[in-house]
Amino acid sequence: MNPVRITLLSALALLAACSDGNQSPNTAEDTRTAPATSVAAQERPKKKAGAAAHGLPDFTGLVEQYGDAVVNVRVIGRGETDSGEQALRDFFRRFHRGGPDEGPESGGDGPLMRGAGSGFIVSSDGYILTNAHVVAQADEVTVKLTDRREFPAKVVGSDTRSDVAVIKIDATNLPVVSIGDDQALEVGEWVLAIGAPFGLENTATAGIVSGTSRTVSGESPVPFIQTDVAVNPGNSGGPLFNLNGEVVGINSMIFSQSGGYMGISFAVPIDVAMDVRDQLIKTGHVVRGRIGVVAQEVDASLAKSFKLDRPRGALVSAVEKGGPADKGGVKPGDVILQVGSQPIEQSAELSNAIAATAPGSKTGITVWRAGKQRELTVKVEELEEPGVKSGKATQDRKEAEDAKLGLVVRPLTPQEKDQVETEGSIVVADVQGSAARAGIQPGDIILAVNDRSVKDIQDLRDEAAKLKRGESAALLVERAGTQIFVPVRAG
Repeated sequence: MNPVRITLLSALALLAACSDGNQSPNTAEDTRTAPATSVAAQERPKKKAGAAAHGLPDFTGLVEQYGDAVVNVRVIGRGETDSGEQALRDFFRRFHRGGPDEGPESGGDGPLMRGAGSGFIVSSDGYILTNAHVVAQADEVTVKLTDRREFPAKVVGSDTRSDVAVIKIDATNLPVVSIGDDQALEVGEWVLAIGAPFGLENTATAGIVSGTSRTVSGESPVPFIQTDVAVNPGNSGGPLFNLNGEVVGINSMIFSQSGGYMGISFAVPIDVAMDVRDQLIKTGHVVRGRIGVVAQEVDASLAKSFKLDRPRGALVSAVEKGGPADKGGVKPGDVILQVGSQPIEQSAELSNAIAATAPGSKTGITVWRAGKQRELTVKVEELEEPGVKSGKATQDRKEAEDAKLGLVVRPLTPQEKDQVETEGSIVVADVQGSAARAGIQPGDIILAVNDRSVKDIQDLRDEAAKLKRGESAALLVERAGTQIFVPVRAG
């Protein structure tokens, strides 16, 4: 039997194409003409979302009212590559002597990857929610509306722990969804998903809530909503509606032995997603709390051993030395029963409660120790997220963004200039976006932009600042002792 696994839903890597634009026949667009709408259909009154027919839910009104706010998200990106710094080391090792038989290898950017997912519009000025894994490593994001209009989208921010991303298109007066309350969801309640499974845009599937506050990953603080709604690759990032036509979640994952739908799917609760949205729009990243403990579930045997009335709480198995919990008096063997005003029934609820607590604030923690309840106070610290870089890496990324060309550059050291015997002064440390697609490689030495010499990073930024979006610039680069012009389009 195949192993059971949690599967992200986006149809990523549907196509691994070369830079010459080869396309898979399965991605050809449907050019058939849509049938004309009859007068009778135009005059048909709209149904109220969730109206019932013959004792069963009728979703036609819901789809009619909110379907236009669901979008198709298409991405183009690059596969994983070696780091730019490794490429630089390889560059200077290869060209130490400048031999003609040591030309650059194919590298620096991976194969072109195409993928698709779903999303939904949350503000009429173009903010859209989707999954983080849909837009991961995307160089280009395109949003297609139900009226067939297409817009380039900017990734405002992405949070891998919650699998929520915010993208933005330049448009106004867009249809929007209505946001609901996922805390009011009950097991057995009808729900509806709209998305693009296998590229079939605006597909509606229905089911019920199978469970709430599900933990599917030890690193995720998300209390997922479990449903039996049919969701498949391409549904990622699409909305989960209740019968009132309100979005209560973002479809994110499936539980599968085959990689396809098997009756169990998971959605990010909308209150989690909206909190992430607000932080991403405001600061570009999400802030979460931590106290430095490792906790496990309390089963019936453990509850009996610790003389608890029943299995509940989170059993602390390890405490980070010198961490917030250690300083607050938490010890291994304590059972955490409450954080602030929130009771902790299961261990997953502890991470959720702490993550939602503002770093720097103090919170009360109720623990069960030696058969008695004790009240402690812990000062919460900020959780450092993987992938959030600081220092030189952050400055390099800023240089790339300012340059609008997808370049991360740094000055050449005098030793490097002598080693390569170049008159250039700046070298490409990493590439992304337009520069990657144009064929710029880590290790390329930039000499000029549009016939204007580039002596330092500021010169490059000044020349790039003159470019309008979509305008091409001719970059003169030195590679393996040879100078070539490479056209790069400004993003």
